[in-house]
Amino acid sequence: MEAALDDVEFLALSPNRVAVLQSLAAGPRTRSDLADETGASQATLGRILADFEERVWVRRVGGQYETTATGELVADAFSDLLDALDLERELRSIVEFLPTESLSFDLSHLADAEITVPTQTRPNAPLQRLLELERGADDVRAFSHAFNEQTLSLTAEQATAGDVRFRGVFSASAIDALTSEQPLYDRLKTLIDSEAASVRVREAGVPVAATIVDDRVHLLVRDDSGVLRASIETDDPVVFEWAETAFDRYWADATELARADLSGDDG
Repeated sequence: MEAALDDVEFLALSPNRVAVLQSLAAGPRTRSDLADETGASQATLGRILADFEERVWVRRVGGQYETTATGELVADAFSDLLDALDLERELRSIVEFLPTESLSFDLSHLADAEITVPTQTRPNAPLQRLLELERGADDVRAFSHAFNEQTLSLTAEQATAGDVRFRGVFSASAIDALTSEQPLYDRLKTLIDSEAASVRVREAGVPVAATIVDDRVHLLVRDDSGVLRASIETDDPVVFEWAETAFDRYWADATELARADLSGDDG
C-alpha cells in the first residue's frame, strides 16, 4: 500500500507527468509530439520519460515512446481517479441533498452531467433549464413529489396544442398542493383534459423528482425544506435506463387522475 501511495504521490505532484502519461496512453508519441501536446520543455520531458522508463510504464520504440501494459493500467486508473475527484467537487455542495437511496446507479455515471445551481442573479436556474428542455420536447415523462407552477403551465399549454406527449406520476401531496390554489387547479384540469397527457397519483409517494425529456434525464434536487438546490441533466445510458425503469415502476403502482377525482370539481 505504501509503495502504491508513493507512486500516486509521484504522479499527483506533477501535472506534466500526468499529461505525458495520458498522452502516451492514447498512442505512441515522439518527444516533439509530447512537447506540443503538454507544453513541457525538452529537459522536463527527458526527466519524466526517464522516470517512467525506470518504473517500466513506458518504453522507447525507434523514435517514439509508448506505454507498457502496466503503464496503460496506471494511466487509466489515474484518469478514473481524476474524473471521480472532478465529479466529487461538482457534487460536493449538493451531495447532502441527493436522494441517493433512490438513485440505484453508480454516481460515476454523472461524470459528464450538466449541473446547474442557483445563483444570485438566476435563483431559478435549475428549473429554467428543465423548462428549456421541455419546450423543444416531443415526449416527456415525469415522476416527482412536486409539480411546480411553471412546469404545469408549460405542460398544459403544450399538451393542449398537441406539441408534446406527457405522462406524469406524482405523489398525492403534489396534486393536493395544486388543487388548493384555483389558478393551478384550472391548469391541472386543462392538462388532464388533454388527449396528449396522462397523469397518475401514487399514494405511497415519489421520493425523487425526475423528468425524462426525449433522450435526456433531468433531476431536480431539493433540500428538506423544499428549496431548489440544483438540477442534474445527462444522457448517460445507465442513468437513462434507471429513469425509465423507475418511471415504469411508479407508473404501474399509481392510479389515473380523472376529473371526477378532483374534489370540488364542477364537472
